[in-house]
Amino acid sequence: MTALFKAFFAVVVLSASLGARAADLPDFTALAKSQGAAVVNIRAIRHGSPVARLGERDHNEDSLPEFLRRLLPDHPEAPVPDDDHSVGSGFIIDADGYILTNAHVVDRATRVEVRLVDKRTFVAHVLGADPRSDIALIKIEASGLPVVRLGRADALEVGAWVVAIGSPFGFENSVTAGIVSARGRMFPQESYVPFIQTDVAINPGNSGGPLFNLAGEVIGVNSQIYSRNGGFMGVSFAIPIDIAMQIQGQLRAFGEVRRGRIGVAIQALTPPLAAAFGLDTPRGALVGMVEPDSPAQAAGVRTGDVVLRFGDMVVHGADDLPRIVGAVAPGRVQQMQVLRAGVLQELTVTVGQWAPVRQPVRHVAPVGPVPPRLGLELREPSGARRKALGVTWGLEVLAATGPAERARVAAGDVVLASVRAGRQVPMRSLLDLDAAIAGLAGGEALILLVQRGPALSFVAIESAQ
Repeated sequence: MTALFKAFFAVVVLSASLGARAADLPDFTALAKSQGAAVVNIRAIRHGSPVARLGERDHNEDSLPEFLRRLLPDHPEAPVPDDDHSVGSGFIIDADGYILTNAHVVDRATRVEVRLVDKRTFVAHVLGADPRSDIALIKIEASGLPVVRLGRADALEVGAWVVAIGSPFGFENSVTAGIVSARGRMFPQESYVPFIQTDVAINPGNSGGPLFNLAGEVIGVNSQIYSRNGGFMGVSFAIPIDIAMQIQGQLRAFGEVRRGRIGVAIQALTPPLAAAFGLDTPRGALVGMVEPDSPAQAAGVRTGDVVLRFGDMVVHGADDLPRIVGAVAPGRVQQMQVLRAGVLQELTVTVGQWAPVRQPVRHVAPVGPVPPRLGLELREPSGARRKALGVTWGLEVLAATGPAERARVAAGDVVLASVRAGRQVPMRSLLDLDAAIAGLAGGEALILLVQRGPALSFVAIESAQ
């Protein structure tokens, strides 16, 4: 066999091997096309610092490199409004405008804006938010919207491919993929959610977005990342969709989540503790304390009992009991099985209720009159001023508030023209602007051509919807 033939043979074998490997890899294009339209970008405006979760910091444009700031959506070079704000994601679960997202995305927000893939923007009403599960339900006034397909998180296996769609750093409808790293991850401060751990690239702005299986079904809500620097480090967590849907059902019905409680402090069983309490393996939840005048005390639960079953659910470990009890409607009577001094006992308990965790501010879109000229304060510059600004005509912006500020118009900008039905109308006087505003149909945005320094850009100023 000649050297040339050997080299040719090696290339053929390598090409075939690479082709086989490529064929084995999943293709996410169909999923992205079919489900991407139901994923939304969320912008929450608040008068306080955004909340960080497990090292995740909400997006702040001032902290980004200049080259990234220039790539951000909307008005690329405009400054950030004075109000603190964060970006997140969400997904449509009902064609009439019901959207799931994270509670921390809309926490303390005085205004929540939702942007669809078709670029329509709505002001959303927050129907309810549950910090304990980090789930919020918001609604926009729209109908006929695309919706996601829901799957089952309990059918998910470790090692399975999963896909996230969201808005990292405000870059809308970004698709990332990875695998399921683990299931049932619990955190001490969040014992109501058995998180799905993945290695999908999740960054600030992905929060609240959907996690899909390869069938294009939502199996989780991306919620947290583990990070030492605020960016993705290969460990991210999602809320199982079945838990998220249970929560949203209560938020839709009551505006809050009504969780069951029985009033015990519990701990995990180690092998030595399990042996001491008469168990062959560590299982169940060890009762360390029973609250006075609690449902557990009324049912006869004692310190040292090991809870093995609650209702029809097996308590495998201490992390299971708060989630199982919390899912039971307050007032329901349940049977619980405990091991006491090596003997199984059946107790009857009437489930109590946790005090709901309410957000400090009720998230309702502000209503009221739209500021004059949609928040624009302008003047007609003199000839000398126009020369200094480098324009032949236009209106100089002195201040921008309300809708104009949200559109990222700023003092020092020059409004050159309005745009409607593809036609540009020069703004030579304030009367021209007033005529453009008066000609808008209900809910229609005012489109302006704005100059800032040497740069030109179109902006859309929308009044509150």
